[in-house]
Amino acid sequence: MTDVEPAGSLQRHLGPGDAVIIGLGSMIDAGVFAAFGPAAGAAGAGLLIGLAIAAVIAYCNATSSAQLAARYPESGGTYVYGRRRLGAVWGYLAGWGFVVGKTASCAAMALTIGAYAWPQHPRPVAVAAAVLLTVVNYFGIAKTAQLTRLLVALTLIALTLVVVACLAGGTADADRLSPIWPGSGPGAVHAVLQAAALLFFAFAGYARIATLGEEVRDPTRTIPKAIPAALGLTVGVYLLVGLSALLAVGPDRLAAAVDPLAVAVSAGRLHSLTPAVRVGGVVASLGVLLSLLAGVGRTTLAMARERDLPGWLAAVHPTHGVPHRAELLLGGAVIVIVTVSDVRGAIGFSSFAILVYYAVANASAFTLDGPQRRWLRPLALVGGAGCVVLALTLPAASILTGLGVLTAGIAVRAAPRP
Repeated sequence: MTDVEPAGSLQRHLGPGDAVIIGLGSMIDAGVFAAFGPAAGAAGAGLLIGLAIAAVIAYCNATSSAQLAARYPESGGTYVYGRRRLGAVWGYLAGWGFVVGKTASCAAMALTIGAYAWPQHPRPVAVAAAVLLTVVNYFGIAKTAQLTRLLVALTLIALTLVVVACLAGGTADADRLSPIWPGSGPGAVHAVLQAAALLFFAFAGYARIATLGEEVRDPTRTIPKAIPAALGLTVGVYLLVGLSALLAVGPDRLAAAVDPLAVAVSAGRLHSLTPAVRVGGVVASLGVLLSLLAGVGRTTLAMARERDLPGWLAAVHPTHGVPHRAELLLGGAVIVIVTVSDVRGAIGFSSFAILVYYAVANASAFTLDGPQRRWLRPLALVGGAGCVVLALTLPAASILTGLGVLTAGIAVRAAPRP
């Protein structure tokens, strides 16, 4: 027996704190600076109910992901789990959905950085951010964890300023939370579920911990603890921020704003804090882009190892211990998308693809045996059904585009190979 990792394996640099920080960096991100506006437009103050629904589904997904990651501590996340538990096609569907969906998310985050930093010319800033963070990831996951820790700290400071400015700015009014349920009948239910789907986009980062399973020390203990811890902290932050913004300006003003938290802060007597909030939006977007690049690169590595993607993408850098070819290809793809894409379309497609990814994760967890089976199966069933329902509440264009891209990926895999 030897402690030396086999050739081609990634190095286990990450401890429990690093894993939680990467999860926080993936979840407490640009979503919290942008998602409350569309969610308020969908459900008004009912976005708080949508947030609770999204949190419950995210918890089920996180539990399934944690148990699977502990059983299979390899890079690749649900791509690996689906292959092991359901078969190669389901694993490929999850992996393909993750790669294309999160590549679109990377582009959306880069564009968000550009929009906050230089609204008149966002694309050059977006390209520069994609290049910079691709380089950071290229030089190793330990450096990624260190930078993510700094970005998370700065983001939490900015969100603290949001809460203070909203609650102490003189505009907070509890009447703005009424009505909490947006109307009656099926339309109101759909509105709340759509708000949940939009807010779920900001929760999805806990999978990043699972995709880094091959680089976590003692993964069977670390991952099941790190994922729920990161998710619980994120839910608490989002609830406090969302409630504060609603009290400060109400759902209508949030829905009309492209920068809802900045609008909420600027409405009160502490409006001088608004520039700091805008900086926070940039920092948060940098944090999630950094974590996304790391996670997508490692899922690409896992798929290349199985020859579901070209084998040359499975190369691991001998010095830096990262899938360097996958990282460089991903960075190039993000730069191309940034130059031509619409950020709203990218987010809608990404949400659909990632909900499919988590549906496969829950289906995989449902098949696990052992002492945890009694409580894991009901959670996996709720999580899987919730993912399907939320996916179907997205705009029709996002659903059709997502189905088209996923179907095309399966067709390419099934085609005869030379």
